[in-house]
Amino acid sequence: MSKKIILSWSGGKDSALALYALQKDPNYEIISLLTTVTEEYERISMHGVRIELLEKQAKEIGLPLKKVFIPKNSNNKIYEERMGQALREFKLNGVIGVAFGDLFLEDLRKYREDKLAQIGLEAIFPIWTKDTKKLSKYFTQNKFKAILTCVDENHLSENFVGRYYDLKLLADLPKQIDPCGENGEFHSFVFEGPIFKNPLNIKKGKIVKRDNRFWYCDVISDF
Repeated sequence: MSKKIILSWSGGKDSALALYALQKDPNYEIISLLTTVTEEYERISMHGVRIELLEKQAKEIGLPLKKVFIPKNSNNKIYEERMGQALREFKLNGVIGVAFGDLFLEDLRKYREDKLAQIGLEAIFPIWTKDTKKLSKYFTQNKFKAILTCVDENHLSENFVGRYYDLKLLADLPKQIDPCGENGEFHSFVFEGPIFKNPLNIKKGKIVKRDNRFWYCDVISDF
């Protein structure tokens, strides 16, 4: 019998690849996506994507979506309290673990494992230690499409925000930048691929700078 799990969903490419891998794994049944949303902005935390696009993703994926709202200046205590409450509710409904799209950050993995262990849940990492160069090409080869919605200028030029995640972008990335952005260099929004019943129609909006270092490209539904 497959185990009931939820997927920590950012709306970006690594979450999409984790979902794609889990869909092929008969050991697991994903019963919901789980996303952190910033209350004041009603956008996916860090990624800056509008909540209505997050909901469209979940609809086209065909999975329920649980949103955990946190304030814009949230600290770890608030985050852990609200996330813990949501996870305990899932556990009561038979969920045994949470899956993540993390790739190689050992400290982040340990943090997730420790916090989930306190609740009695497993941490699952379906794409852990996958070669990021190969994984980035695998993403494009499997007809996924994504756009860079956030760029940290401490790592990468703001000229990359709003660009589509494709082979041209991968070729243009500086050598020191991880092609999957695992070190926080950039964040993305996936709008097409084999995990969706239908692609999302989007268009680019305004580009703005926040917190003196993060460049965001607004993504808008294009009906």
